[in-house]
Amino acid sequence: MTDLPFASALPDIVFPAAVSGRGMASLSFLFQLEQSQWWSQDRLRQGQETQLRQLLAHADAQVPFWRGKLRALIDAADSAAFWTRWHAQPLLTRRQIQDAGDKLISAAMPEGHGDLAEIFTSGSTGKPIRAVRSEMWEVLWSAFTVREHLWHRRDLGAKLAAIRTSTKGKALWPDGERLEHWGFSTGDIFKTGPCVSLNITTPIERQLEWLEREAPDYLLTHPTMLDRLLRAGGDFRPKRLKQVLTISEILAPGLRALCRERWGVTVIDTYSTRECGYLAFQCPEHEHYHLQAESALVEILDESGAPTRPGAIGRVVVTPLHNLAMPLLRYDIGDYAETGNGPCPCGRGLPVIKSILGRRQNLLRLPDGSERWPLLSSGDIGGLLALAPIRHYQVAQVATDRIELRLQTARALADIEVTQVLGWARKKFGAEFHIDLAFPPKLERSAAGKFEDFVSLL
Repeated sequence: MTDLPFASALPDIVFPAAVSGRGMASLSFLFQLEQSQWWSQDRLRQGQETQLRQLLAHADAQVPFWRGKLRALIDAADSAAFWTRWHAQPLLTRRQIQDAGDKLISAAMPEGHGDLAEIFTSGSTGKPIRAVRSEMWEVLWSAFTVREHLWHRRDLGAKLAAIRTSTKGKALWPDGERLEHWGFSTGDIFKTGPCVSLNITTPIERQLEWLEREAPDYLLTHPTMLDRLLRAGGDFRPKRLKQVLTISEILAPGLRALCRERWGVTVIDTYSTRECGYLAFQCPEHEHYHLQAESALVEILDESGAPTRPGAIGRVVVTPLHNLAMPLLRYDIGDYAETGNGPCPCGRGLPVIKSILGRRQNLLRLPDGSERWPLLSSGDIGGLLALAPIRHYQVAQVATDRIELRLQTARALADIEVTQVLGWARKKFGAEFHIDLAFPPKLERSAAGKFEDFVSLL
């Protein structure tokens, strides 16, 4: 991408473009991010420590919840002592955030951070939380949004389509919603093509019709919706599509390959949370992820609370580095991830994680008390859907020895189809489980449009 279409905020100054004030702030971050992505991990860690000390000092002085709890960290004389004490700092839980309420909000903000905004998480863990973030934090969010576009060399003048909103009455078929740009994060800096959107609750056949009619260059949606589009589309192939961008949910094994096979395009995945911002972007040259170390300190910890070894799975603990409005220090977000096995061949020093596995509620608990990740691969899903006219599915562990397979079907299943579906489930999950079939009228998505194909209700 050599000719970036910068947008001017002044109609009479177009070359070089006079980018808006907010866009200039994003550009100043982007200029630094372009350099810091190539730093060594040691140098990145030094930068994190410098910013973290600023955050701790502010939290101690202005945030009632943290007052008096951080002196050992603040007084650490050198890096070795600082990180030793940091790893001894207790984790922050969602329940603590809920119970703390306004005590986690800064009583006063430094100059320059702008207005504060309140958001709520979708509550996919069953525990939604309120979060407050500053205008400066939002500008940084915008800079990372643009970094991800630039990493993957997107044509910013092309058409972006999004199937993600689940707000009632918004972006409804047949027309959906239309914007003249890709959103303020990108539109503050660049002239972009249009962005069209459709409500994610739209029936799948209408989504396919809308995609054919709109013919976008890029599609942004959730992995479970992409899977449904690919399988329901038959021979349909979006004629101009260059990439699919996935967000919000776990990217199932095999979905990238299925998208290449059916539509001939790559899938680019992003890992983020509403309360913590961007955590990891897919590498421009590989399918693993780079932690966005300039924005957040992300720790992957084993069950003892120690950093996991390379290639191991651990829980994700996050400290956003720049949101002074509501400092979240060592926040256990509930996700699990697999660390990488070393530096990335692309040359970036940003730490690598191989995959994101989901939340503890997505773990299958075996009758002997052990647990494993029951990720449904593309082959697993294809095998299930080949057995019966299944339109939608969800697997739920309802007891230590019982699994409920919830199905929406085009018609009532024949006896042979029921037998085959039950056989598929026993083979997938093990003979030690009793399998029940259920046929609910609807499988609900969360308020944010997320859907989980496996949940544990234990």
